[in-house]
Parts: sequence; structure tokens; C-alpha cells
Amino acid sequence: MKSPTLRRPPSPGFAVSTKQLSKFLSSLCFLLLLAASTAGAQEIEIYVSDAGGFNSPNPPWQILKFDESGANAEVFINTNLGWPQDILFLEDQGVVLISNLNTGVINKHDAETGDYISAFAGGIGGPTRMKIGADNLLYVLQWSGNGTVRRYQLDGTYLGEFTSVGVNQSIGLDWDSDGNLYVSSYNGRTVRKFDTNGNDLGLFISSNLSGPTNIWFDDNGDLLVLDYNGTAAKRFNSDGNFLSNFVTGLGNAEGVAYLPNGNILIGNGGNSAVKMYDGNGSYLSDLISSGAGNLSTPNAVIVRDRTAVNTDDFATEERVRFYPTVGRNFYLETENLTDIEQINIYDSSGQLISRLESAQSSPVWDATLVPEGVYFLEVNWSNGQQYTAKLIVQDQ
Repeated sequence: MKSPTLRRPPSPGFAVSTKQLSKFLSSLCFLLLLAASTAGAQEIEIYVSDAGGFNSPNPPWQILKFDESGANAEVFINTNLGWPQDILFLEDQGVVLISNLNTGVINKHDAETGDYISAFAGGIGGPTRMKIGADNLLYVLQWSGNGTVRRYQLDGTYLGEFTSVGVNQSIGLDWDSDGNLYVSSYNGRTVRKFDTNGNDLGLFISSNLSGPTNIWFDDNGDLLVLDYNGTAAKRFNSDGNFLSNFVTGLGNAEGVAYLPNGNILIGNGGNSAVKMYDGNGSYLSDLISSGAGNLSTPNAVIVRDRTAVNTDDFATEERVRFYPTVGRNFYLETENLTDIEQINIYDSSGQLISRLESAQSSPVWDATLVPEGVYFLEVNWSNGQQYTAKLIVQDQ
């Protein structure tokens, strides 16, 4: 199905009617007020998975929660864990998923209280990283077993193995702008590439790594790799060639996340802290100080924006929602898709950055090339009804 056309905002010479101009200015003023009110009220939480003593008899395994400043530590989850590996919030379901290497199970917990609900999926060979793909399916890595990448619906329904071959001790995954999947192998010291159908395209990186964990693409198309044993986050180009060290001075680095302002958080097991860097890789501080909340060995770091929810207070009579609320590809669910006139996209300052002329295909908004941050999507129907949703563009 053809993707919606992305149009530039009107130029100063673009002719509009008085009615259109009035409607546009009213929408813009509303968004500016909404952005101003939410900017000050933005509530950021940082969640950290603590591997403790790894698989020792007394771990202690836990999921910790901190505020945006890295303070006010509290234990979010410390039950039903078996060497936790990753944290993934499903905001529309009100749950958080925790992958457990020792039990082979992904747990489902209450997103507010952390209380255990049930198993989301089991029978996995040591689940490590979890990410939602552009198809709105959950991709799960396996540390052991056959090492293939598994795929699930967001209700836990297992859809089978996605990749054609396994990656032993896989612990990092991401997609490039063409939808190819990349998976890191800790003990193999490699990163393997798969096409959009999961077919093996061979090793993408086979040197300059000592123990890769998290991997992610930046806006330039370079692949960044946390090297657990290599004391650095390393940068590779689109051909897999080593370019430089992006961040240095790390020790047992695992877990990475971006704050809304573009600063980067990296779990650093070497001093039991979470370090913060600017967008250029320059060290700023240990945002979460050594041992805060009895943190021992961070192995996943997640930034959660509590204001990243649909603005249902401003909904029309149309039943409508966007999902997910955090990510790179956003989908629209509504009973009246065909009568949508246009979708306007504004940044957090109220600046119109894009205009979609159609909502006939999925995803409605592909934000792959857009900087991370807060955006507002304004849906306009031909009957004059309007709906605005607040979304967070952020790599997961």
C-alpha cells in the first residue's frame, strides 16, 4: 500500500482562505499552549534493570526507578525475577514486560505498581533484549537455545522464529532505515545482519569488538555499539567499518537510553552507575550515582515519559487513538479513516514540521529521520472534527 505523502509546510506565499488561516492559527495557538503546559509538567522516570551478582545465589535482582535527576531511588520490582535483562512498557495496556534470562520467561507486571500479573511468554532460550518493530510486533533475542530472533504479537501470541539462523549470546538489536535487522553476539564479538524477511545477510561487523551488548543507529546511519569488555561505545559506518570511539572510559557498559533533551544514558557496571553524555558523546556526569538504590550491575536503562499519552481530553466524537505512544513508527486506529482530510505534525514549540495528505496506509507517520523528542499530531476530518495526540519519538 502506498505510503502517505509527506509535504512541506506552506511557504509565506502560499494562498489560504481566511477560514483556513483562522483554523490554522487557532490550532497553532492551542498546540503552543499545550506544549507550554506540558513542557513544565513533563514527568520523566528512569528505570534500571540490576543484574546484581548475575547468577549468584543472592543476586539481588531488581528493577529500580529514579526521577529525571537520577535521585529518589525506589525498588519498582524485586519479585518473580530471574536475572532480568530488559524492560519494555506497553503503555496502552498499562503493563511493563521484563525478560528473564534464567527462567526463559518474559514477565508481565503492572506498569504503575510493578506488581506481577502473569507470564507474557515462556519457553525462550534465555530472553535478553526486546524491541517493537515497525510492524508493531515484539522481537526477542535469545542468549541460548538456537539463538534465533523470536517474534510475538503484543498480547503474547507467539508468531515463530523470524531469523533464518541463530546468533549465540545475542544481546543487542536494531533496524537500519531500510528495515534490515542487526543483532550483536556477545561471545562471538560480532554483529550479524538480516534482511526485512529475516534472511541471513552475513556478518556486518567481525572485528574491533570485545563483547558487544546494545547496538543502535544514529541519525547519520552509523551503527553505535556498546562494547562491554572494550571500555567504549564504538561507531561503525553503513558498511560495518570501524570509524572511531564514540564514548570512552566505560567499564562493563550495558543498557542505553536517550533523554528528551538528547542526552544519552549508559549503564556502567564498572562503578555501578548510570553515566550521562551529550549528543556528541562527551561525558556530563554520573546521573545515577554509584550504588544508588543499592544498584550493583545495570544491564538495561529505560527512559519513560509519563506525559507520553494520547490527549484524550481533546478528542472529538470520533473513536481514535495512536499507537504506540513512544517509538519511531506510529499507527492510527479510528472508525472513520477515509474522511480524514489531513494530519498536521508539530514539534514541541508548536512549529508545523510536516503535513500528511492521506491516512490510507500504515504506519501513518514514519518518524525514522526525525530527531527524538515530543511531537503533536493533529488529525482533521472533512466534517470539521479534530483530534490531537501527543507522541514521543524515541528509539526503543
